[in-house]
Amino acid sequence: MAKPPKHKKKRQHYALPHAGSSPGMIYIDEKAVKPVINLYQYNAESYKVQELNDISNLKQILTDKNYTFWVEIKGFKSLTLFETLSKDFGVNKLILEDITRTYQRPKQEEYDNHVFAVSRMLQLDEHQNLDNQQYSFLLTDNALFTFQEHYEDCLEPVRSRLKIGKGNIRTGGSSYLMYVLMDMIIDTYFEILGAWGDELDNIEDRLFDKPDKTVMFDTQLIKRNLINIRRVAWPERDKLNDILRSDTHLIPDHTKIYIRDAYDHCIQIIDIVESLKEISASNIDMYLSIISNRMNEIMKVLTIISSIFIPLTFIAGIYGMNFAIEDPVTHKLLPKNMPELYQEHGYLYTMIVMAAIAVLQIIYFWRKGWFK
Repeated sequence: MAKPPKHKKKRQHYALPHAGSSPGMIYIDEKAVKPVINLYQYNAESYKVQELNDISNLKQILTDKNYTFWVEIKGFKSLTLFETLSKDFGVNKLILEDITRTYQRPKQEEYDNHVFAVSRMLQLDEHQNLDNQQYSFLLTDNALFTFQEHYEDCLEPVRSRLKIGKGNIRTGGSSYLMYVLMDMIIDTYFEILGAWGDELDNIEDRLFDKPDKTVMFDTQLIKRNLINIRRVAWPERDKLNDILRSDTHLIPDHTKIYIRDAYDHCIQIIDIVESLKEISASNIDMYLSIISNRMNEIMKVLTIISSIFIPLTFIAGIYGMNFAIEDPVTHKLLPKNMPELYQEHGYLYTMIVMAAIAVLQIIYFWRKGWFK
């Protein structure tokens, strides 16, 4: 039987604040990567992207209202970066703490000059483990700041759309760009769930073909990941609902039309998650039932064999006691002992009787349907 695969990465661990620590503390993890800052500057006619070494002059660049800006920040290993955001753009320290403490659930918060939102970006690694990364948004009038802890993401299609310039992405403003990024993150949920759905179908085929322990382990891995994605999808839906109900001027009505579509996608994702959870639970139950039925078949065969040999063993045990009818020394007759020990052809008769008993039992079991 194949050994179950070893899944080394089972749960992501986050650095939680110590009890009693002051709120608004910016946290820089010792394993954080050096920040890479890309500035996308675009409008209907033009598009430009450049990499910034720091954001000390960013406030002056963003004063140009003829453009929409996307400030993409990857990596958090710079306390100066966040201090500049707080000083130049008036970003609340609580927001900076939420950005750097990357265990936040999806949410949306409104402030006077900006909107803060969090999404969870999910990706499958090479071992089919679920990588759950926080993606933070800071929305202003003509700029969108995004923050992610690592360099890898699933947002390359959005960058391609910006470069090509088709559709509303260059004319919809910073709020529309925020919607596009959120929608792209949600679309990856569909891809992940589709892959898990196909894997559950393969597991079901393996159940009917040749079930082994790997079926249960693979199903349990998917079931655990489904729980994780459910914990993301529900607050994501609530966050989009909060945006739809918001009256902030930073998210106009023409953007909310598209956000409503993303909200519908979240509902679909929740439905798919619940369906796949039922399928995974059904696969586990089916595996246990198949193993139980297989064990019952084995026990039935052993019971038949035992039932056939029990009377034969009984007869052999009686004749193995060797209670003679006559004392071999004094030749005295011993009453109520076994005269059959000296019966002519006794061995042959005993074997015939034992064979007949076995045959009669086999016929009886066959008529009862035990051999089907």
